[in-house]
Amino acid sequence: MNQTRTYLLFLVLLVAGATQAARANQPAWRAATEKELGALIPARAPVEKERIETELRTASGVTDGKGKFIAGVVMITAGYSADGRYSHFLILQTSVKIGEMILHPGEYAFGYRRVDAETLETKFYEAGTGRLLGTISARLEPRRGPIRSLLITPPGSTRSGSFLIGRFVFNYSLAE
Repeated sequence: MNQTRTYLLFLVLLVAGATQAARANQPAWRAATEKELGALIPARAPVEKERIETELRTASGVTDGKGKFIAGVVMITAGYSADGRYSHFLILQTSVKIGEMILHPGEYAFGYRRVDAETLETKFYEAGTGRLLGTISARLEPRRGPIRSLLITPPGSTRSGSFLIGRFVFNYSLAE
């Protein structure tokens, strides 16, 4: 009986050690600081043939603390040829999956339109070319709290996080 307990304790410690080692190899994502976002987000986003002014106070992003970011910001599109197609600029330094799309490191633009009281149709474009990459639906988030133009939450242990646009949300997951 005593030998069985010792064996079980050994197995528990072994599994706990292996789990801790696996966690140590995966960086913990966290919210990016204002200073980090200020260094990353351009004052004017290069979208198609234009350089559209960004509104830094709306910037949101996450980092692994080792130089990789997922960050976005609202663009001031009045007077540009955006035609309502996009309103946000997105910088990825790691691959992410949003809906069925896999977006690789690079720069993207996205915009949305309200479909009904509970849904936003959100379209993603390559920032440099304006090429449509795909469409997803953002759903109304029932939780209450502060409303932000854009909030990107860090991926957790499931390697997924979310984008909140006002009270609407869609999820993403790390693809690397």
